[in-house]
Amino acid sequence: MTAHDDAEVFARLRTLWREIDPVPAGLIDRMVAAVATDDLTHEYALLTLVEGELGAVRGDADALTLQFSDGTTSILLHVTTTASGRRRVDGWVDTATAEILLTQGERTISTSPAETGRFVFDEVPHGLTHVRLTTGDGDDARTLATPQFEL
Repeated sequence: MTAHDDAEVFARLRTLWREIDPVPAGLIDRMVAAVATDDLTHEYALLTLVEGELGAVRGDADALTLQFSDGTTSILLHVTTTASGRRRVDGWVDTATAEILLTQGERTISTSPAETGRFVFDEVPHGLTHVRLTTGDGDDARTLATPQFEL
């Protein structure tokens, strides 16, 4: 077989597969995005590591920022140490939320966010913590629960 014969065979195969099993719409764009974001978690971990080291050198080393998302709702938590040694959790949610619960073991604190999505839990003791929020009401109610994290 010559190079010309090979090219003709491959052209026929390409035509056959385009007709029988075409590439799904948007697949190329999704693949480019997947490859571009493949290593973002690793890069973010490295940036956080550098930021944590710089924070310890420059002062406020007791601050922690966490972000959680389920794809439709995101919650951002900024944790700082209060004068009493406990924690203050400032939070922002990007969806209308009815109630936000902060749970540590058997202890649960409840709050409702402002219209801007901002909320605060003040004087929270150290310990394993998770936050749960409810968006919507009735049949449209959804819950986003964070994994446990250490305060």
